[in-house]
Amino acid sequence: MTELTLENAPKSELKTMMENALHLGHQTQKWHPKIRQYIYTKKNGIHIFDLRKTYLQLQKALEYVEKLGNEGKVMLFVNTKPQAQKLIIEAAQDCECPYVDSKWFPGLLTNFKTIKARVQYFKKLEAEDKSGELEEKFLKKEVSKFKKEIEKLKDALGGVENLNKLPAALFVTDIKRDSIAVKEARKLNIPLIAITDSNTDPTLVDYPIPANDDSLRALEYIVEKIKGSYVKGKKSPKKK
Repeated sequence: MTELTLENAPKSELKTMMENALHLGHQTQKWHPKIRQYIYTKKNGIHIFDLRKTYLQLQKALEYVEKLGNEGKVMLFVNTKPQAQKLIIEAAQDCECPYVDSKWFPGLLTNFKTIKARVQYFKKLEAEDKSGELEEKFLKKEVSKFKKEIEKLKDALGGVENLNKLPAALFVTDIKRDSIAVKEARKLNIPLIAITDSNTDPTLVDYPIPANDDSLRALEYIVEKIKGSYVKGKKSPKKK
């Protein structure tokens, strides 16, 4: 197998990446100096990524994600960007993995035992609501209060209700927006796979993917690749 280098990155794939706006970074004044090695040039006040380097970094990330899937390890999808909410939920569900799609619940990783108890409480309330038990046990005003609590907990913890232990890795679409998730993962030495736009520090991530993290097209391209690799690994014969 030919070793992948900057010189032999497939031109057709680089063209597709450009068509999906992966090359567009932030305004130059917003850049993080540690992203320098992945920048090709600047145009009209915007940093442009070297897509050959993005491609190489993406392949490293995909290889690792495929390995996670093959070993049956859980990857937590983290995205609190409204424009990619549906995208991340569907990808996580296709992988049968947990996800955070609206707001990071502080302590989700670093205080996992307490959060897990909160999840159990949410599941109990939800089950009692569906069975009609809440109406039987409480007054109408109290039931209304519980229903609001259920909705609030569902927004915060619905995507992680089946997370029974700490995830093996996190995939994060925006490490600046979800910096608390990144800090918690780093504190616990949980590997991070993440899109690192030009305004972020890629050294915070184990598998950085230097690319545009704002464009829905770019997010769709990367998330589909991540999902595809995890599912591929999951369906492949277990490697020894």
